[in-house]
Amino acid sequence: MKVLVIGSGGREHALCWAIAKSPKCDELYCAPGNAGIDQVAICVDIAADDYQGLVNYAIDNEVDFVIVGPEGPLVDGLVDMLEKVGIKAFGPSASAARLEGSKGFMKDLCARHNIPTADYGRFDEPDAAKEYILRHHAPIVVKADGLAAGKGVIICRNENEAYAAIDHMMAERAFGSAGDEVIIEHFMAGEEASFFVLVDGETAVPLRSAQDHKPAFDGGEGPNTGGMGAYTPAPVIDEAMTKVIMETIIKPTVKAMASEGNPYKGVLYAGLMITEEGPLLMEYNARFGDPECQALMVTLKSDILDALIACADGTLKNVKLQWHDSAALTVVMATTGYPGRYESGSEIKGLEAADAIDGVVVFHAGTRMDNGKVVADGGRVLGITATAKNVAEAKKLAYTAVDLIDWPEGFYRSDIGWRAVNRSNIKTGHSSHGRHNTHRT
Repeated sequence: MKVLVIGSGGREHALCWAIAKSPKCDELYCAPGNAGIDQVAICVDIAADDYQGLVNYAIDNEVDFVIVGPEGPLVDGLVDMLEKVGIKAFGPSASAARLEGSKGFMKDLCARHNIPTADYGRFDEPDAAKEYILRHHAPIVVKADGLAAGKGVIICRNENEAYAAIDHMMAERAFGSAGDEVIIEHFMAGEEASFFVLVDGETAVPLRSAQDHKPAFDGGEGPNTGGMGAYTPAPVIDEAMTKVIMETIIKPTVKAMASEGNPYKGVLYAGLMITEEGPLLMEYNARFGDPECQALMVTLKSDILDALIACADGTLKNVKLQWHDSAALTVVMATTGYPGRYESGSEIKGLEAADAIDGVVVFHAGTRMDNGKVVADGGRVLGITATAKNVAEAKKLAYTAVDLIDWPEGFYRSDIGWRAVNRSNIKTGHSSHGRHNTHRT
């Protein structure tokens, strides 16, 4: 079959890398792709937000199945457009993608169906938002309601920081229309984790758990980013915790969406806080996480294309996913200045040497070819992903590969995986460094 993946990030490279192995895939295309994706798929020069162009290409080239990677096209209804012309697609409809497109929609759904999450207020006027903060005090979390590339969440340690966050979003319009409305949420203390499930409208099948690292710098310092690294599995989510999450959060959400006329199909990504009282839902995303997807794809033994088709067809109950008995860790290399202003076009060397290490895959997130050279073309640029028997070994292998990459204009965190490594050290009686209990970052 002919398969088209939409997007140009590390998530899409990982998906293309995995789909290319499927015996069902005869021809694989990616629009617009990047320099790494070009090694496993045919890149098509159509932007991910050129929706009519993408639909026309799928029609003209008789594409059988389209996989929509980024959140923007999902929220804007690209899956609806494709299905309207008879093209099967993976991903939620626009009405279902509101779980990510509007944090207020998600929080209200949780309130109506008793899905555990933090108390909150929803505001479209700055003064009312500030009055809420005055009544409820800090620490508190201020969120832009709409899509903000993973950066629209500000944790505020005191009231003045919260007031500034509201002005930043609503008056200064730092996130554009995404900040027309804000959600103010009570602070959740605990350990953050990512939980992924495939959904076909009724059935939900869990993938492996993972943990992301949002802040830009070591120790959880600096501004939030789209993600500076990830690993799987997350020790904080064991079999018992998985059952609790499925029964109290995931299944009620899937049932609620269907009962309200918005059946959810695709991957549902729950950002969770594991607290002393149990798991709480922080947010939903309507797509695979990036960089979590990279770590998930290299540890998945099953044919990912089979599973994605089953989501679209409503036959997920027949799918049983198999995983390799290994851990994986991804280190993101980003352009200096990210998540703020940065310069594109710097050359990246050493990629072949890093990719040649057994157990390592270098996924491209923001690259392009320029006169035969790979150059940076985005904020997050590479996702160096390693598999090994445990997270600690995967971490060593990933950073060995990172050291081979010659890119002076890039930077990365040196502590990806510290939670899992610390937990392992505590179990074995080794000394540990860094924090073990974390607050939301």
